[in-house]
Amino acid sequence: MTLTDATHAPRLKSWVSSANSGSTDFPIQNLPYGRFRPAGTGEPWRIGVAIGDQVLDLKLALAPCPWAPGLAELLQPLADGDLNAFMVQGRKAWKQVRAALSAALAEGSGQAPFLERCLRPQAACEMALPCRIGDYTDFYAGIHHATTIGKLFRPDNPLLPNYKWVPIGYHGRASSIGLGGTVKRPSGQLKGAADAPVFGPSQRLDYELEVGAFVGRANAQGEPVPLGDAEDALFGLVLLNDWSARDIQAWEYQPLGPFLAKSFASSISPWIVTMEALAPFRHPFTRPDGDPQPLPYLDGDFNRASGAIDMTLEVWLQTAAMRAAGHAPVRLSQSNLSDAYWTWAQMLTHHTSNGCNLQPGDLLGSGTLSGPSDDSRASLMELSAGGKQPLSLPGGETRTFLQHGDTVTMRAWCFSTGAVRIGLGEVSGTIVG
Repeated sequence: MTLTDATHAPRLKSWVSSANSGSTDFPIQNLPYGRFRPAGTGEPWRIGVAIGDQVLDLKLALAPCPWAPGLAELLQPLADGDLNAFMVQGRKAWKQVRAALSAALAEGSGQAPFLERCLRPQAACEMALPCRIGDYTDFYAGIHHATTIGKLFRPDNPLLPNYKWVPIGYHGRASSIGLGGTVKRPSGQLKGAADAPVFGPSQRLDYELEVGAFVGRANAQGEPVPLGDAEDALFGLVLLNDWSARDIQAWEYQPLGPFLAKSFASSISPWIVTMEALAPFRHPFTRPDGDPQPLPYLDGDFNRASGAIDMTLEVWLQTAAMRAAGHAPVRLSQSNLSDAYWTWAQMLTHHTSNGCNLQPGDLLGSGTLSGPSDDSRASLMELSAGGKQPLSLPGGETRTFLQHGDTVTMRAWCFSTGAVRIGLGEVSGTIVG
């Protein structure tokens, strides 16, 4: 099956000059969706498409620009600021709109004189969550993270017996998902020196580098989504920082799993990069020799051939002291989405396998995406060996867990030979008391 089309062509350039820089996350081959408004105006939110350092305002673009027959109807939900309603239209509509936007933004487009008046600098825009998030499920697909964390508690048996058979997940809290900014340190019950716990602010606050997938198509309750149909239910990806209070989690998580240690805040990047845009970076999904193959309901030809995605992921840290001294952020880790033990299609199929009904705008988290090397550990819990090995930072500071004023920034991009580099942008959060 050919996954790419004319919208992915490396030779394709845009009349928006900043989209052709070679270093932007948002060339014409990307075209991610976000929800924005001009900063400081209080105007209604609308949906835009990132192109270079600009945003194409689809509210403005709908009326004056000539579109092919039928396109205006497909674009109307975007002009209305309702990405969920656009998702409902399905993959055929998603691909039609992507092709139309690509052609309209390409060099030599006859629509350029109309659309150039519909551009807004990204720097002059404020962003909101890209869509209504009804439910949030966080998986545990990072096997290197699961193994490293498991070794801290079970050195001889780090992975539980079910890990390589079932995509493990838990239901998170959708109401506390945001775009980052300031993140208030949570309080909760902590294990004390005596038998009784104490209540107070978390002293072991951590980040988790993840990727989130937005569901784009609903399934009826009681009707599972087969693996062969799961790709059509996936709309696109964002970065996800699943902030974690490790000390609260250690006391509360048995026997029912994460609760207040996770529900205080999760942060996502503002632009949803569509699955169509990621097509050039697909590659085979494989399992290490000796590992069990997925059960039949989680196995299929397309998933084996193209289920994985090559995406570089990074975490950067800047402390308050580093900012004051003029020191740039330092990179803590670099890992890759392709190290995930389960594909997005497998996670979605398993989620619905009991008849659970997903809705457009539901968010699926990957779980912490660490790699196999020491410099690819995607949480401080791993990097500091559970707080036993402090990290050295510029200026003589050290860290085991996050302190007030620390800013964590996550970035992600895809690049492969014969394709133009695209990115997810970034998500950044600063810890406050």
